[in-house]
Amino acid sequence: MRTLLPTLLLAFLQLDGHAQDTTSARSAKIEFESTVHDYGTIAHAANGECTFKYTNTGHAPLVITNCRSSCGCVVPRWDPEPLLPGKTSTVRVKYDTKRPGPFTKSVTVECNAANTPSVVLTIKGHVLPPVETMPADTTQHIDH
Repeated sequence: MRTLLPTLLLAFLQLDGHAQDTTSARSAKIEFESTVHDYGTIAHAANGECTFKYTNTGHAPLVITNCRSSCGCVVPRWDPEPLLPGKTSTVRVKYDTKRPGPFTKSVTVECNAANTPSVVLTIKGHVLPPVETMPADTTQHIDH
């Protein structure tokens, strides 16, 4: 009896581990090329769009269920359709570049991937202040 209990426990743990491996082998997996986009220094009101490319490296369709940004100045867009194994898609992120100064923002991607059901994407950079333009000379010079 003394050796039977540890033997049964060990057998159970091995079977449970095998079941998890089998489930994982039939699941979707998400792999991003990069999870950080550095805009560097960009002009005020410049194009603040970037893309994060990802691949379904699993064996089942991958579904992104939600993308949440850390603030209202960041708008993520993604394809809600299932992504087949081996296929690639993107999460598009737009930052409001009318806010001068340094920034670091995040987008949390939620999906059905077995390896990482939640992935944090980060954008960062520095937006220059707006360029002030001098008003045009509105006085007219008339020569007599």
